[in-house]
Amino acid sequence: MACFNFQFKLIIYLVVISTLHKSCSARKLFTIGVLFNEIPTQSELSLNDTIIRNNIIEKETPISLSSKVQLVSSTDIFDTSKTICNLIDDGIMAIMGQPTCATSPIIESTCKSLNLPYILTSWRKSSYEESPIFLNFHPDADRLGKGIADIIKSLKWMGILIFYEEEEGLVKLQEVLKLQNVKNTDSQDFIRVQHLTNGPDYRPIFKKYRNTTENNIIIDCKTENILPILSQAKSLDMLDIGFNYFLTSLDAHTVDYSSLNITANITIIRIFDPKSEELSSALRKWSLTAFEFYRTALDLKPNMIKTETVLFHDALTYLSAALKKLPYLPESKVNCFAEDLFSNGPTIINTIKYLDDLPTITGPIKFDEYGNRIDFRIYAYTLDDDQLIATYQALNETVILARTSEETDLAATSNLKKIKVIVGTRIVRPFLMEVANTNGEVLTGNDRYEGYTKDLMTQIAKIIDFTFELHLTEGNLFGEYKPDKKRWIGLIGDLLERRAHLALCDSTINLQRQSVVDFSMPFMTLGISILHTYPEKEEARIFAFLEPFHTSVWIYSATMYLVLSIILYFVCRMTPGDWENPHPCDDNPQELENIWTLKNCHWATLGTIMNQGCDILPKGISSKFALAMWWFFALIITNSYIANLTAFLTKANLEPPIKDAEDLSKQNKIKYGCMEGGSTMQFFRDSNISTYQKMYLNMKMQSPKVFEKSNEDGVSRVRQDKKGWYAFLMESTLIEYYVETNCDLKQIGGWLDTKSYGIAMPMNAPYRGAIDKAILELQETGVLNELKLKWWKKNRNETSCDIIRNKDKDENENDLDLARTMGIFLVLAVGVSIAIFLGVVEFLWNIRNISVEEHLTYWEALKIELKFAVNIWITKKKVKSAASEASSSSIGKEDNANKGDKKKMIQNFLHNASSFMNLNTTA
Repeated sequence: MACFNFQFKLIIYLVVISTLHKSCSARKLFTIGVLFNEIPTQSELSLNDTIIRNNIIEKETPISLSSKVQLVSSTDIFDTSKTICNLIDDGIMAIMGQPTCATSPIIESTCKSLNLPYILTSWRKSSYEESPIFLNFHPDADRLGKGIADIIKSLKWMGILIFYEEEEGLVKLQEVLKLQNVKNTDSQDFIRVQHLTNGPDYRPIFKKYRNTTENNIIIDCKTENILPILSQAKSLDMLDIGFNYFLTSLDAHTVDYSSLNITANITIIRIFDPKSEELSSALRKWSLTAFEFYRTALDLKPNMIKTETVLFHDALTYLSAALKKLPYLPESKVNCFAEDLFSNGPTIINTIKYLDDLPTITGPIKFDEYGNRIDFRIYAYTLDDDQLIATYQALNETVILARTSEETDLAATSNLKKIKVIVGTRIVRPFLMEVANTNGEVLTGNDRYEGYTKDLMTQIAKIIDFTFELHLTEGNLFGEYKPDKKRWIGLIGDLLERRAHLALCDSTINLQRQSVVDFSMPFMTLGISILHTYPEKEEARIFAFLEPFHTSVWIYSATMYLVLSIILYFVCRMTPGDWENPHPCDDNPQELENIWTLKNCHWATLGTIMNQGCDILPKGISSKFALAMWWFFALIITNSYIANLTAFLTKANLEPPIKDAEDLSKQNKIKYGCMEGGSTMQFFRDSNISTYQKMYLNMKMQSPKVFEKSNEDGVSRVRQDKKGWYAFLMESTLIEYYVETNCDLKQIGGWLDTKSYGIAMPMNAPYRGAIDKAILELQETGVLNELKLKWWKKNRNETSCDIIRNKDKDENENDLDLARTMGIFLVLAVGVSIAIFLGVVEFLWNIRNISVEEHLTYWEALKIELKFAVNIWITKKKVKSAASEASSSSIGKEDNANKGDKKKMIQNFLHNASSFMNLNTTA
């Protein structure tokens, strides 16, 4: 107050000086009434500088100026009215100043009643009533709101949250409220309004929106309240990267934000260019005036100058220029209680309206018929680097963008370089895996992990130039909405609750997730497919050739063979046709014989079922019919066995029982499921295709449950079911990974849908464009394909199943191995062994008979017969052998005779071999 009194006395002193100077130079004196709501600081500099320069420095000017400065209440209308009347009584010719909206109407009403010019330099509602004595140098409220709305529209914000402190804020932002398209179905195209009540602690209000998608925020409040409000937002991590703020205060640039360490994107606006020559010139003049007359050195910077100061300066410039054009105006005094009017008021106002090309700080100035300023500019700047974003020209309602799209993306990602970006992820092979620590070293940070996710984010961070840290989400879930808790958990929950800036893993883009977070362009395309297993090969059994028939069939077939052989024996004995003449030359035989002994009956039936036939056939009608029925039975049984044996031996090479989802849905033998709560389950639940709807209902009704908590659990369940009675529906990328080295697994059919993986980030994140460009660059350079090849095939300790399957296919495809045919060899070996044993028994029994008949010892007969048996060149044997013929000389002669005729011996040998299976039943 002491400073103000000193300055006020100085002004009075200068007025006296100017009056004396007037008397010498015949200048006309004009007194201006100036109103302030508080002790002026910067506006006082402009006022004093204008008066001093007009009265002292500019000696040729026809007028001299003086001022009467008064402080008025911001709320007391009566006191304001009294102050105005006192000023008018002092003979002022115009009133100008920065009163509040509460007191401005009474001032305007008083001036209007007296025809006294009233020049306003503060915000007020737009006036649409013609007034010849009113001008407002502050931008018109409606046009200012239109400018703010157009600038916000140029920022391409999707969804806006407005915080306002006073009711005037809604008037200022009414054009912003019109930006919402009520017909737009996009759930993110909204504008929400929140009144900042119950202050000064607004944290409960901010907390309400902390974990939501609202990150584009407009704050309309008093300049002195900006820092406390932002500090409270900072305490709730709402000034972090990903948030966008727009401050509507025209003096937001005068606040010191250094204590907040802001990483959010904050936009401020001015109505003057801080780099303009007019402002620089005014700052130099004010500093010089303060030094010359106050002996005070001022270091004024553009970010220290308030809007009211430059508006007051421009108003003084226009008023003094208008008065210089009107030195002939007669003196006219009025007071609040007289009926006289100030006759010069409209003249002064009209002169101001038509002035042009004056050097002003706030740019071009034009007024409409109501005294509202309609020509001005709004400059939008970023708070962190004070870079111009856009310029709004009010007269033609256009926005001129000051940055290209590349510069916008660069500015949006500049905040990423200031922090360590937290990348939320989860452990899922091959996207992210824990590093096997074999050296015993303590691994920290990103060194603890490896996989596709880490490599991809490393490449993106290298392109954009930022550092990051991988953060594992709780529960290892990407994103799941809990209706009971009304919140998201997993990685999406981390994004919404600002625990992570990005989320990268096997993150499928779907509609539900896109309603709460943004996704980058896809870095991988995939679809849902079916994971199944190759049925486990049964262990080869020795008697596998018996399996085409059930055991009961074998028993019944063997029983029928024996029974029918006996029946044939009795039928052949009963029928006259099978009793034959043993001597065909004898027309009247005394005896008939029947060749159908039990041995021959068994041989005939055995030869039939073996498809070999027999050299004897029945002649009787009944016996022929009985044997024909056996042939029919043998035909069916034998051919059925051959057909079943063929299918049994080749069933491993048959096509799988299911080829696609259609086949899976039509059968009930193979159960199928998917991960519970995942995007795959959501696809079946929300699908309009009848097949998929049927599959979802089937999965939902199965008991035990076919849903699994994770893809890994689903893969384990498929592998544990050795018979292939369970299939798992999952994303094709993971199927490709598991099938690559798990040779018992396979993918069935193609994709049921097409979807993509993307990097999730908070809604309307400013760095989304930069990440999209980085992914596009990696895609065009082939890095994405290299990373997939690296983690799906190369960085695997297991041998690729493609190599194993191709090798097996080339070497063993359609082969019958020894394990599956061993039983046939065993039956042959046992049968031949039995035949040899019976042959030996018959041979020994024959030796016994010879020894008895020839009166030889058993060993002598054995010696003779054994020598004869091992001599393969002998083809004839006498019916009855003598002891004298058993001598070595006789045998030697017979051998020499046989050796002499080798050709005859070979022919006899071949003849005997061809008839080996034919028995001489008549001998």
